[in-house]
Amino acid sequence: MAAERTLTEKLKHYRISQGEYERISGLLGRPPHGLEWALFSALWSEHCSYKSSKVHLRKFSYRNGMTRDDSDENAGVVDIGFGEKIVFKMESHNHPSFIEPYQGAATGVGGILRDIFTMGARPIALADYLCFGNENAPRMKTLVKGVVSGISGYGNCVGVPTITGYTEYDENYNKNILVNAMAVGLLEGQMNLASSKAEGVGNLVVYVGAKTGKDGVHGAAMASESFDQDIDSKKPNIQIGDPFLEKLLIESCLEVLSKNLVVCMQDMGAAGLTSSTFEMASKGRVGMDLHLDKVPQRDSSITPEEILLSESQERMVLVCVPKNLDAIQAVFKKWDLDAAPIGTIIDTKKMRLFWKGDLVTEIDPTLITDSAPRYERPFTSYQSKRKKDKIVSVSDQNKEQWLESLKQNAFYKNKNWIFEQYDQRVGTRTVRDASHTVSAVRLNSRRDLAISVGCRPAFMRMDTRIGAIDAIIYPALQQAVKGFKPIAVTDCLNFANPERVEVMTDFVQTCDLYAEIAQRLDAPIISGNVSFYNETEGKGITPTPAVGLVGLKENDDTISACVFNESDLTVFLVQMPGVVSYAKTAEVFKKESSFSGDLLVPLLCDFIPAMTAFAAKTRPQVSRVVGQGGLAVTLDKMKADGFECVFETGESHLFSSTEFLFEERLYDFVFAVNGAQRATFEKELDVLVKKWNLVSYVLGRSRKG
Repeated sequence: MAAERTLTEKLKHYRISQGEYERISGLLGRPPHGLEWALFSALWSEHCSYKSSKVHLRKFSYRNGMTRDDSDENAGVVDIGFGEKIVFKMESHNHPSFIEPYQGAATGVGGILRDIFTMGARPIALADYLCFGNENAPRMKTLVKGVVSGISGYGNCVGVPTITGYTEYDENYNKNILVNAMAVGLLEGQMNLASSKAEGVGNLVVYVGAKTGKDGVHGAAMASESFDQDIDSKKPNIQIGDPFLEKLLIESCLEVLSKNLVVCMQDMGAAGLTSSTFEMASKGRVGMDLHLDKVPQRDSSITPEEILLSESQERMVLVCVPKNLDAIQAVFKKWDLDAAPIGTIIDTKKMRLFWKGDLVTEIDPTLITDSAPRYERPFTSYQSKRKKDKIVSVSDQNKEQWLESLKQNAFYKNKNWIFEQYDQRVGTRTVRDASHTVSAVRLNSRRDLAISVGCRPAFMRMDTRIGAIDAIIYPALQQAVKGFKPIAVTDCLNFANPERVEVMTDFVQTCDLYAEIAQRLDAPIISGNVSFYNETEGKGITPTPAVGLVGLKENDDTISACVFNESDLTVFLVQMPGVVSYAKTAEVFKKESSFSGDLLVPLLCDFIPAMTAFAAKTRPQVSRVVGQGGLAVTLDKMKADGFECVFETGESHLFSSTEFLFEERLYDFVFAVNGAQRATFEKELDVLVKKWNLVSYVLGRSRKG
C-alpha cells in the first residue's frame, strides 16, 4: 500500500497519467526513476508535446516558393526576395498571465522574442491578442492593468515596437484570460539563419544568458492542465523577466551568429534546459554529456531537477566547435552575460546527465521527444448550432440610442489607452501603428510589411465555422483594401479541454478550415502554437483560434488612411454577398446571436487578390473593412480626425434604417476618394462590382464635424 501511495503521489506531482506511466515503463523496460520523472513530465506535457493536436496540425503542411518546412524550428521563415527573409511566430502565455498578470504577460513577450532571434533574425515588431472577461468580474481590472503593463514594460525596454493588437471583453474569459504574443524578425544581407539541430561530436554545449533560478519550475506541466480554485499555489510556476537582460541577449546572440561562431542555437523556453538540450540532440540524432552543476546558478540550494525544469528567462543554449569558445565568451562578456560550457556532443545518442561528477541519468532523448503519446481525441462532424433563416433585430432603440449603448460596452469603448502605453516607433521602421486598422513596418528594400492579428470571438460563439473562416479572411481583407498581398500565417489555437468531444470537434473544424484557406489564399501557415485546457472548474473559454497574418506591398506608396482626413471626399459603401448577422452586437444587448447566409471559402480566397489589385490601382485616400457593430460603429470610428460622413439624401431611407446601419455583414467596405480620383475609382469599381456580384452605394461626402 505504501508503494501504491508513493506512485499515486508521484503521478499527481509530475502530472503523468496512469496510461502514460505504463507507456514510459514500457519504453524504458522498467519504471522511471530519479530525474526521469521530471524529464517525461516536462516533455510529455500538452504544452511541449502537442499530444492532443499533432495529428491535426499535420494538415498545415502546404508550402509555396517563398516558404519551406521549418516545423522543427522555433519559428517559420518567408523568403520575400531582395535578400530579405521574414521570421515570425505567435505564442500563448495564458495560464501564467491569469496567475500573475504582469510577469505572465512580460515573459510571454520575452519568450516569443527569443523564438525569433534564436534563428538569427533581428526582432522588428510585436503584436498582441488579448481576451479579458467582463470588466466588473473579480480581479479583472487588476488582470487587465497587469497584462497591459507587462507587455509595455517588457517590449518598451527591450526596444522592439508593439504596433498592433486585438482586445476582447466577454464573460467567457472571466476565469481564463488569453494573452497571445506575436513577434516578427528580419534576416537580411549576410545574416545567417540559425538551426536548432545539434551536430558535431566533440563540439561544446554552451549555456548563455542569465543565471538559473527556481522560478518557473514545472511551468510547462502547469500550463497543460485546467485551473481549479487554488490559483495562488501555482505562483511559484511563474517566470520572472528582465527586459534589459533580453536586450543584451539579443545583441550578443546576433553578434556570435554574424561571426559564424555557432553551430546551432536554441531558446530555453517551456521546460527550460530540458526541452532545449533534448530537442537539439534528438533533431541531430546525437547525444550529450551535460554537467548540471556547471550551469550558472543564482541560488546555491537549487537541485538538479530544478535546474532541468527551471524556466528562468533570458537564457539560450548553443553548440560551437571548441576553438570558437574563447571568441564566444568574449562577446558575451562584453555584454555582461554568462557563456559557460556545460557539456559536449557525444556519438552514443544518449543524454548523460552528471551532477558533481556522478552520472545521475542516462537516456535516449528520442524516447522522450519522439515517443510522446499521440492522442486521437474523439470528435464528431461539425454541425452549425445557430444558423437561422433570417436574423432577428436585437434592439428596439433608435439608431442614436443604439450607438450610444454599444459605445458604453467595454468592447466598444476607446482602447487607445492600451496601445498608447506601447512604444510603437522605436527602431524607426514603423509606418502604421496600432491606431490604424492595418499596422506596417518599412523594410530596407523600401517595401512595406503589414502585420495583423485575427479571430473575432463573437463570431466563434455564433458559429464555429463562420468564426474560423473570418479569423483569417477578415485580417486578409483589411490588408487587401490597403494594397497588401497576404503572404503567410501563424496561429495560436486557444481551446478548452481537448478530452471533451465538443471542444475537439471545434478544434478539428478550425484546423480543416485553416488548412484549406492557407492553400487557397497561397498564404502558408508557417508556425504556431496550441493552448489547450483553458478552463476553470469545468467551464471552458470560447474557442479562440487567433492568427497572425503578414502581408507585403511591393512599393512604398502611401498606405490609405482608415479615417476621414479631409472634407469633400466622396464616400462609397461596397457590399459582398455573404453573411448578415448580429454577433457582438447581440451579446451587448443580451440577445441570442443570429445570422443568415454563408461564407464560401473558394470565393473569398479568389476575391482577396482581386481586392488587393483594385486598391493598388485606384489608391483610395481612405479604405476600411466594416467591423463589429456594423456600418454605424465603423463610421463613428472614422471620425477620429474630426471629419464625418454626411449621407446623400437620395439613399436616406436606406441609410437611416437601424438594421442597415448595425447589421454585422461579412463583408462590407468603405472607401473615400477626392474629386480628382473619383472618375477612375468609379470606373474600376464598376468592373469589380460586376465581376464579383457586389453592391455599391455612394454613401455621401466627408465634412468637418
